[in-house]
Amino acid sequence: MEGYKVAKWRKVMGLVMVFSIIGGTVISAESAKDQVQLIINGEVSKDGAVVIDGKTYVPIRDFNGLVNFDPSGGKVVFDQPNVHMFLFKGDTVFGNVNKGNKVKFNVFSQIDTLKTDISGVKVAITDPAGNTKDIQSQDIKGAQKDNFWFRTSDFTYDFKTAGNYRVGFYIKESKDGNYTLVSEKVITALN
Repeated sequence: MEGYKVAKWRKVMGLVMVFSIIGGTVISAESAKDQVQLIINGEVSKDGAVVIDGKTYVPIRDFNGLVNFDPSGGKVVFDQPNVHMFLFKGDTVFGNVNKGNKVKFNVFSQIDTLKTDISGVKVAITDPAGNTKDIQSQDIKGAQKDNFWFRTSDFTYDFKTAGNYRVGFYIKESKDGNYTLVSEKVITALN
């Protein structure tokens, strides 16, 4: 009789464990159902998005622009200026290079519709492996808004591997702040 009770308890405990696992899986699946993958311009966002009551919410910082939160006013301010970037090799505009070539070029950027005061701008290049090298930065004296141009000096870069190299235009809002990417141009290194 004693062995029967132990076997019965083992069976009950086994069923409790099975139902706990099944219940946990259902609950987990239910909450995961509201998480959705967010892809911006072909790249997967690390944070993803969430669906709440049929509305999809995405992390605004994943979009190239300046984000400020005003807790006293209960608002988020997002500013994404128009940035037009042109890559010049001498007097010639370009977008593709051959793999293994060192290219001397400069970047001309025209910025408009900027509604936020800034303290600096920067242009940098990121290789296909994700390594970034600054091309040139400049402090902006006084409040700079709406419409201005920035052209880098000539810069020599070695396009060692095939793939997409991203030339980014960055803005820094305050002297002690970090640079924020607001626009990109792609250079393709061909085999």
